[in-house]
Amino acid sequence: MTVVLAPPHLTQQARHDWDLLQAGTPAPRPFDPAEADLLPEPARRWVLHAIEAGTPLLCSAVLRMRGDIRLGRWRRFEALQVLAPMEGFVWTARAWMGALPVSGFDRYRAGVGEMRWRLLDAVPVMSGTGPDITRSAAGRLACEFVMAPAAALDPRLRWKPLDDDRVIAVVPVGGEDFDVTLTVAPTGMLTAVTVERWGNPDKGPFRSHLFGVVCGDEATFDGFTVPARLRGGWWPGTGRWADGEFIRFKVEDALFR
Repeated sequence: MTVVLAPPHLTQQARHDWDLLQAGTPAPRPFDPAEADLLPEPARRWVLHAIEAGTPLLCSAVLRMRGDIRLGRWRRFEALQVLAPMEGFVWTARAWMGALPVSGFDRYRAGVGEMRWRLLDAVPVMSGTGPDITRSAAGRLACEFVMAPAAALDPRLRWKPLDDDRVIAVVPVGGEDFDVTLTVAPTGMLTAVTVERWGNPDKGPFRSHLFGVVCGDEATFDGFTVPARLRGGWWPGTGRWADGEFIRFKVEDALFR
């Protein structure tokens, strides 16, 4: 099994998380489409669209992406992420402020969240940990399960139907249940994912705000079809989206484990 090496700017703890989270799914079974029959209709439609019959149900992923992130203004970035739904993630990226690189990571695992960003790998730009950062990172992890579609069949998830196009996945992370709303097109394509996430995007006290992504093009990797162009941020679908959107990116590659 190919191992994706951690970028050099990770801390020892982040590197440890990186290695643990890409350990892989033990003895994955092949996907039987009948497994989706008991899901609410929008979830069933999405799962059948997202996973080819017979695909080994690998439940974690390493994603390579690039795009633009808003750091004062929009700036280009490239990133790698290791993701194990409901367990943790490490998202490590490099952006540019003019000609100067800013490198760092966001992570969550074992009930601890952290962010750490440095200019030229030396000058602190942004860092944080503690209960608020951890709870915010847990909310992010909850909604990102859609990037490893086999996680939809994990018995820890519970599903609640809303209507013909929307369904709620109740995703447990760190002792808290997150209601993640998926919007699914008639074709089975995922078009939006939202969750109430802890944060302070308005620079006020930390509290719950609507967070999510709008999904565009798709791509298929090793039998899994995932959103390939995404726009993410706070308050999607509201009049505040223009202020809350902070990332636009393309998934260029995905390796499922």
